[in-house]
Amino acid sequence: MWASPSLDEVPAARPGSSVAADGPASRPSTRTIAGVRVPDTPLVSRALRYAGTHLEPYLFNHAVRSWLFAVLLGKQTGAPYDGEVLAVATLLHDLGLAPAFDGPLRFEVEGANAARKFTRGQGVGEDRCRLVWDSIALSSTPSIGLYKEIEVALCVLGVGVDWGGWAHEAIPTESMHGILQEFPRLGMKHYLAHAICRIAERRPQATYDGHARDFGERFVPGYRAPSMVDALFEAPFEE
Repeated sequence: MWASPSLDEVPAARPGSSVAADGPASRPSTRTIAGVRVPDTPLVSRALRYAGTHLEPYLFNHAVRSWLFAVLLGKQTGAPYDGEVLAVATLLHDLGLAPAFDGPLRFEVEGANAARKFTRGQGVGEDRCRLVWDSIALSSTPSIGLYKEIEVALCVLGVGVDWGGWAHEAIPTESMHGILQEFPRLGMKHYLAHAICRIAERRPQATYDGHARDFGERFVPGYRAPSMVDALFEAPFEE
């Protein structure tokens, strides 16, 4: 069994992690959601509405919980980060599971592409759009995402708290209770497993190099992922 990622793997700062020139003011307005103080800007509000429009209720609640967990973890690091980027990335990280954004690529990439299109449409600069894209594309790959910019790492870990309980011990009990009460899980384990299995069933080629492969191998009859070992030894070279 592999070790769960923890907050210790998110260093205080990384090169390139800062609020961009087109980012929010140094002291943006805030509001409280489920007891958590979060940025209250037009971009965040639009991302929240966009998620609510496209995600099923269980998936919308998962996205909001992931955001709130990421914000709580971000406060504990004490490091500066772009709160709008973190909000947009966590709120939209599962767009690839929504029917409107269904496509031939890994669902994380479909979601990252959709979120980048959304942020560009809001006038967000390319550096920040890239951070949103990276955060979503790597949201299920902590072995890479945790070692990129802090916005990416916090998105990965916030999603991970709600997905697999990673770093859940770092979330205060009262905060956890308040978030779950206001944004209940609504059978998330069941519905999310079914959503991922549908992808493994309908377009297995988009699941072979991601965690969706695990769902295909366990739950989808006839699913068989190609082996990277076979790819190496069957390559058209003598050695």
